[in-house]
Amino acid sequence: MAPAPRPQDVSTDDVRYLVAVARVGRMTSAGTLLGVDHTTVRRRIDRLEAALGARLLDRGADGWELTAIGREVVDRASALEGIVEQVVAAASGDGAVRGTVRVAAPDGFGAMFVAPALAAVRAEHPGIALELVTSTRPLSLRGSGFDLAVTIGAARAARVQSEPLAEYALRLYASPDYLDGRPPVRSLADLEGHDLVFYVDALLTVRELDLAPVLGGMRLGFGSTSVFAQVEATRAGAGIGLLHAFMCEADARLVPVLPELVDFRLEFTLSARPESPAVDAVAIVREALHAEVARRRDELVPPR
Repeated sequence: MAPAPRPQDVSTDDVRYLVAVARVGRMTSAGTLLGVDHTTVRRRIDRLEAALGARLLDRGADGWELTAIGREVVDRASALEGIVEQVVAAASGDGAVRGTVRVAAPDGFGAMFVAPALAAVRAEHPGIALELVTSTRPLSLRGSGFDLAVTIGAARAARVQSEPLAEYALRLYASPDYLDGRPPVRSLADLEGHDLVFYVDALLTVRELDLAPVLGGMRLGFGSTSVFAQVEATRAGAGIGLLHAFMCEADARLVPVLPELVDFRLEFTLSARPESPAVDAVAIVREALHAEVARRRDELVPPR
């Protein structure tokens, strides 16, 4: 039986390398974050695994994933980053909040709401470094890839602290050119035969967005994983788009279609990783996100 690891055999600097890989999921990216070559990261992880007598990482489809023991180690070690930030703040003597906060969010909402909120945080707190990762996927706890995450609907993950962020509307829109020369659309029955612009059915991983079947008679004519591509395709006349109202309601190149009859309401949820080391910085970003959606609520659910 192998002897139990001793604290003096474990380098806290090696633990920092594990935390970095857990944060970004890749050895190369972790090396960039730490200012070293990826081979150094691999060597440090190997040394930490040897010291602890346990495997901490497994290779996954999209990068490195923490093992169960690896997650436990990172959960306990993440405070190291916070301690380093506190030491830097103490040495600088300015009392500024410091830290790095990574936010994951759907692409449209991320660009139009999260980005301005983060810009405001950066202007007021230059000691906070901000990262925005955009994607329309269910929240994953693979590694520790985020500090705050905005998801569509409830977060399907344990070990996160979640709260409602904002309600938003999905409505039908089309370009005037598309509607010209076609029979008027005055009822749901009139939608039959029209091309729908929406998500790619086979790649739709967020069940709250599985709305196409509700629009009976429409066929998916143009699908994209990007809401920006959906909007552009609708503007170009590819069909009638089921689109975010906050992206389209004020767009002069689009007109609402059956706004009184088709008005889906979904909710954005904000989740926090409880072991995030930059506690004060995360709290500031969280408050900024809530303030941004409160100030612009009428854009998220415009009057019909």
